[in-house]
Amino acid sequence: MKRLILLAAFLLQTGIATAQIRASTVDRPCEASRRDVARNGAIVLGTGGYTYDRFVADRRFCERDEFTEPAFVPSRDSQSCFIGYRCRTSNPLWDR
Repeated sequence: MKRLILLAAFLLQTGIATAQIRASTVDRPCEASRRDVARNGAIVLGTGGYTYDRFVADRRFCERDEFTEPAFVPSRDSQSCFIGYRCRTSNPLWDR
């Protein structure tokens, strides 16, 4: 029983610590964020303040009904850094 409680406390603590870490494009050079997207295929990055988004290397990392849209974000060395793509869904209300 004591081991179970210790294990639960450990897992809870490590889960909280990992949830707090998110790289921000604003604090990094453009090339570093671009490289992370290309290397991981899909990654969530902060884009300033409390905002974040999911960026992908190409269409393979989107759902079947999604398309890619070029993603430009602020970075330490550029106001408009192309780092990859965002997955977007086609909204019938916008297509009218």
